[in-house]
Amino acid sequence: MVIAIAIALHNIPEGVSVAVPIYYATGERRRAFIYSFLSGLAEPVGALIAYVALRLLVGGPGDVMPPQVMGSLFAGIAGIMVYISIDELLPTSRAYGKGHDSILGMVGGMAVMAISLLLMQ
Repeated sequence: MVIAIAIALHNIPEGVSVAVPIYYATGERRRAFIYSFLSGLAEPVGALIAYVALRLLVGGPGDVMPPQVMGSLFAGIAGIMVYISIDELLPTSRAYGKGHDSILGMVGGMAVMAISLLLMQ
């Protein structure tokens, strides 16, 4: 339940960041709402498609996804997020920051995540 609430709270600013530019560009609340709603549907529809595809391709016995598949999926997603951070966000932060603050922040964040994963076992 806590994760569902966290995801819902995360989606509020995401919806606002989609709707506001559309509203200011068109001046139409209805169009801004429709486009932000359609943008928000991408996640659950994509999750449903991925779930069905994974169940058909690698579904284990008793409706259980094999741990190797879940580990591979999580590793791929983590790799994509790290790539985006390094390729897109890091150069931008370096352009507006000073010194190595952004790199130290990234390494510090990775260290905090690694330590928290170890402590939660």
